[in-house]
Amino acid sequence: MKLRHVRAIAVFGIALVALTGARGSNGGSCGGSSSGGSSSSSSGGSDSSSSSSGGSSSGGSDGSSSSSGGLTTGGVGGSSKDKAQRDVRIDECKLSDDRKNLVAKVTITNSDSSAYLYDVSLQFKGDASANVAIAKADDVRVEAGASKATEATTPYTGTGDGSEYTRCVVVDADRTIG
Repeated sequence: MKLRHVRAIAVFGIALVALTGARGSNGGSCGGSSSGGSSSSSSGGSDSSSSSSGGSSSGGSDGSSSSSGGLTTGGVGGSSKDKAQRDVRIDECKLSDDRKNLVAKVTITNSDSSAYLYDVSLQFKGDASANVAIAKADDVRVEAGASKATEATTPYTGTGDGSEYTRCVVVDADRTIG
């Protein structure tokens, strides 16, 4: 094999990893339980198979890849939104005990050398009977090299036990130096 072929294969391999392996995990389960888990770089997670159990359950990252914007390559480059989404891990999505709110518990990990203010929007997803529900957590300050747990809530407009919602996902995240 000629050197130019080897180089072409190497470039293709790097591009393939950059396009498929370096995206953040942004999903979480609303039903059932999972082993949860997180990775230290917040760019992956464990798969979470879920089934609804009365709207009160825990979940973790479901390993689904989604990203808003362009190419991200393992923490090098990418937009502020891409980096902010990778910093967010969904720990739990559930109906509150008083059945008035949908609650997403998240952990934000800031591995950079500056403190940031994070704005995170999550969407609760479910079956056809589920109304669109967006929960937000705004101006969450996370110090450099630290993690912070927070909650995003939105009023529950359903009439049941919340089981129509099966998961939640990060639909938007942004950070500014704070």
